[in-house]
Amino acid sequence: MVMKTTKAVKKSQYDQKLCRLLDDYSQVLVVVADNVGSTQLQNIRKGLRGDSVILMGKNTMMKRSIKIHAEKTNNSAITNLIPLLVGNVGLIFTKGDLKEVREEIAKYKVGAPARVGLVAPIDVVVPPGNTGLDPSQTSFFQVLNIPTKINKGTVEIMTPVELIKKGDKVGSSEAALLSKLGIRPFSYGLVVHTVYDNGSVFSPEVLDLTEDDLIQKFSAGVSAVASLSLAVSFPTLAAAPHMLINGYKNLLAISVGSEYTFSQAEKVKEYLKDPSKFAALQVPVAAADTPAATAPAKEEKKEEPEEESDDDFSFNLFE
Repeated sequence: MVMKTTKAVKKSQYDQKLCRLLDDYSQVLVVVADNVGSTQLQNIRKGLRGDSVILMGKNTMMKRSIKIHAEKTNNSAITNLIPLLVGNVGLIFTKGDLKEVREEIAKYKVGAPARVGLVAPIDVVVPPGNTGLDPSQTSFFQVLNIPTKINKGTVEIMTPVELIKKGDKVGSSEAALLSKLGIRPFSYGLVVHTVYDNGSVFSPEVLDLTEDDLIQKFSAGVSAVASLSLAVSFPTLAAAPHMLINGYKNLLAISVGSEYTFSQAEKVKEYLKDPSKFAALQVPVAAADTPAATAPAKEEKKEEPEEESDDDFSFNLFE
């Protein structure tokens, strides 16, 4: 009876703590805690102390508390956390910058040996070089097909060898060899799996986006909207400038091919009637492209701007 009462009290205290955190914090990092020891977790708590709180617990308890809190506060957005509570996960409530918090968490990874039966999180490559082992240990290398030679009474690995591939289970021979070589190939720590921010759930890769990335993606989106709007002749803010200039081009074509005119077309028609004005504009370019220009030609080039009117260079179709 006393044990049941104690469990009920602990559950009530856990519910109150989680509900309080949900009220105080709008940002939550869902982290995977596989192979993370208690000492390592305590160091992470110390590193995040100030604007972040780590909460671990059984998934069923966390889901239950979140549901209860959502019903009490009519805040259905926090229920987006429930599907994320799968496996060995915990919650980090924070008021700090999400990217900085994730970087702080990554500082506390620790090296770990390759234990038998463990699924490798990365590829394990044994580098070439002297192992310091005596020739009687060559059987380990022969079993794993690692090319070796005896150099000065010790075993030397001749070429790099991919011992374990990512996703494969560590075998007894691989674990024994890595242990003899003193290699701790894996590192473990809290890994941010998903980010919750004011009801929105997204991948942690989003935190790596820079302002340039956002501008590029925004520009690509505007371009796609403009293209679609022009294709279906539906006006939007993105397509409006293109529609206006296309409309002007159509009116200009009609004006040039008929007696109809308007103020923005008069200059164009004037140039078409007197092509010599085009030649006047092209003279400076031709002179600049001629490498063997003589001294008198340079003097003529200086006088040309005086003959040209300012209107020729201030030509604006919309004035």
